Parts: sequence; structure tokens; C-alpha cells
Amino acid sequence: MTYEPLKIGNLTVPVPLIQGGMGVGISLGGLAGAVAAQGGIGIISTAQIGFREPDFEENPFAANIRAIGKEIAKARELAPRGVIGCNIMVALSHYKEYVTEAAKAGADVIISGAGLATQLPEHVKGFVTKIAPIVSSKKAANVILKLWDKHYHRTADFIVIEGPKAGGHLGFSKEEIEKSMEADTYDAEIRDIIAVVKQYEERYGTAIPVIVAGGITTREDVQHAMELGANGVQVATRFVTTQECDADIAYKQAYINCKKEDIKIVKSPVGMPGRAIENAFMKKVGEGITAPPKKCLGCLKSCNPAEIPYCITERLIAAAKGDVEEALLFCGANAWKEERITTVKEVIESLF
Repeated sequence: MTYEPLKIGNLTVPVPLIQGGMGVGISLGGLAGAVAAQGGIGIISTAQIGFREPDFEENPFAANIRAIGKEIAKARELAPRGVIGCNIMVALSHYKEYVTEAAKAGADVIISGAGLATQLPEHVKGFVTKIAPIVSSKKAANVILKLWDKHYHRTADFIVIEGPKAGGHLGFSKEEIEKSMEADTYDAEIRDIIAVVKQYEERYGTAIPVIVAGGITTREDVQHAMELGANGVQVATRFVTTQECDADIAYKQAYINCKKEDIKIVKSPVGMPGRAIENAFMKKVGEGITAPPKKCLGCLKSCNPAEIPYCITERLIAAAKGDVEEALLFCGANAWKEERITTVKEVIESLF
């Protein structure tokens, strides 16, 4: 099967692929630049992106703002003509400021999930940055596109549909996630979301590419997504075990070592279910043992440090730094299929 380039407004992406944003510190400028250099869209996660800055614990907001520019510049060095963007979660404190900073630093695209990105158009006014919400249901797509139409008289530049086999935080109940693993039950939802998008394509007289994400592991998965009507795919897990991924080698090795039964749906302090590799720390959490934050780093709008079982920032930073037994190891449903360290080029060639 041959694939058309992905066209997002005036951007042309030779390979219809977005590398999914993975935080904290898993997809930074190194991975994003490598993917963009190979013809896909490289995505930097801005979640606590400044965790390696010397003043991060004293002033995480300033450290994060500074690091956004640094990581975009790093990716741009690796792929001067590539398409580079950021994944910025709606749930983050200072969401508006991070979006504006990414646009100012030259992000070609911004993708937002972990909440409804109802105000995203407001935050990129005056910039040429393309924007996309992440949606998991027809209802969410309807709400966001209707609000953007009503309040900003515009529509999305593209849409990312994230299914229940994705890694990290998921926009589904635990029951919906478990049901999805028994059979391919999500196809109808993808078609319904695409039908909603088509209404806005007609209204605005413009193409709104649809990108399917969640469990895309093989060439057959890519082909299946395209047959459903997608214009491209978003892939994250496959890129973790590449040489270019920004994570510590121990994190990559955790994917290679894990078995299918090690991948669990876990309860996150964010209040959403998430998919992760079970390790010593998550077993303790499952037994009801709590690990109060050493210091609140102000990452999430809705977090109350006095009530959470553990600090998600602390545990995701531990993962990025390779302390894998004391970390939260987010992963996709098919992480257990990873067998060796590869390269970005190999992954893209295997998919397309």
C-alpha cells in the first residue's frame, strides 16, 4: 500500500506519521528532531520539560518555559526543514503560557489532550502554528469543534483520535479499556468522529486531516487505520526503544523486558486511568501504600498534594532518569512486543 503525504494547511509531511508526545522527558528535542528528519512530525512533550534545568525545583515554571525553547531549537538543528511540534496537556498549570511559548519558539504544530482544549485557538492568536485537539469520542469531537466554531470562528487544523490501546493517561473508563482489549470495538467510534470532522470540513471549505493513535504497532495497523478513513497515524510506544529516544536506557530496557501480563491499567493521581508497566512501586500503590510528594512542583491544575497517593511528576522523572523500580512507567498496550533497541529510521520503515 502506498501512502499520500500528510497535508496540514501549508505544511506537507512526507510520511503521514506523528510521533506521539511522551512526558516527562521521553520525547524531547532528540527524538522529535530524529523523527522530523525522517519525514514524520516530531513531537516534544512539554510536561515538566525543564526537569533537568538547575533551578527546576525552586522555580519549575521558569525552568519549563526556558526548556521549551531549548528543546524546539535542538529538534530544529536535527531537522531544519522538518515539521516539529509540541504536545501540551490541558490539565497542566500554566497551560496558556506553555502554548504561547511553544508557538513563539517556532512550533509548527501544537497538540492538546488530557482535557478538552476549548481555549487553544485563543492562545495561538497571531501565530502560524497549526493546532489539534486529542479526542477519544464523537461527543468530545462535537463539543470542541462546536465551541471553536462558535467562539473563534475557526476549526481544527487536524484532529488526533486516541483510542483505548494508547499509553499514559486515557480518556476512557477502566471498563471501556478492558472491553477494547477483548475485540476491536473502537472502529465504529473512529468512523463516527471522522463523520463529525467532515461536517466542519464542509462548513469551512478546508481539509481537516484525521490522525488515529493508540496501539499502532505494525504495517497492518497503519493500513487498517487508513482503511477506516484516517489520513495518518500517531505512534509513540515504538519510538521508546530507539537509540534516539530521550529516555534513559533503563526505561527503554523496561519495555524490552516486560511481558504482556506486566502491562496494567493503573490509577493516576490525575484522576484518570492510565496504562503502565507494573513494577515494585506500582505494586505498593496497588496495596494502598502512599508516597507523599517531597515537594509540590505545581504541575497540574487540579492536584491537591495532601490527597494524592503519590506525586506523578516525581515518578515520571524517575522513569526518565532510569530509576525504573520507583517510577511510573507509562506505555502503550503493545509495549511487550518490543524486543530490541532500534532506530527511528527502522521504526518508520517497518510501519510504511
